[in-house]
Amino acid sequence: MCAKQIINIGTTANDGTGDPIRDAFDKCNDNFTELYSDDAGDVGSITATAPIARDSATGAVTISLNDDGVTHAKLENRYTASGSITTYTGAVAVDWSAATNFVMGSSLSGAIEFDFTNFKTGQVLTIHNLTGSQTITLDSNAATSETFNKLGGNDYDGSTTNALMIECISDSANAVFNYSVLTYASDTTPS
Repeated sequence: MCAKQIINIGTTANDGTGDPIRDAFDKCNDNFTELYSDDAGDVGSITATAPIARDSATGAVTISLNDDGVTHAKLENRYTASGSITTYTGAVAVDWSAATNFVMGSSLSGAIEFDFTNFKTGQVLTIHNLTGSQTITLDSNAATSETFNKLGGNDYDGSTTNALMIECISDSANAVFNYSVLTYASDTTPS
């Protein structure tokens, strides 16, 4: 392998101290020839955690990832973690980046407003164990406005246990959410 050839460009333009044009381009050609004819891995220092291969005909480099599967452990909390809500009346901030589902620690003690922050398009959030005959309002910190679309015909029923499922359809300045309310009870024999 030849060493990289440096072109002497002189100290100032046209001062006569640099390489003549023919010599300079000869060095360029030699440098490129060395790069293009070299085997993969011989040029510089490449550190990789995946196998690298170079196609000898085209020079294209291919990286084969052996560990490219997305696992639960690789996902953010917004898609994997559980959280809890311990305020049961008034305005309650619900940070969508902190968890994918939240469990209410007790029954609602007054009207409650869930104020959503850090939501992302396509993310689904669930609030479980909602009970208590109180009014629930949904809001967000969207820059301009937000729209909440109710899916299905179920309303919140404070006399039983509810789950509130919300999907962020758009996290733009005019955020859009779809939500549904489901009632549930423990059942070991589903039918």
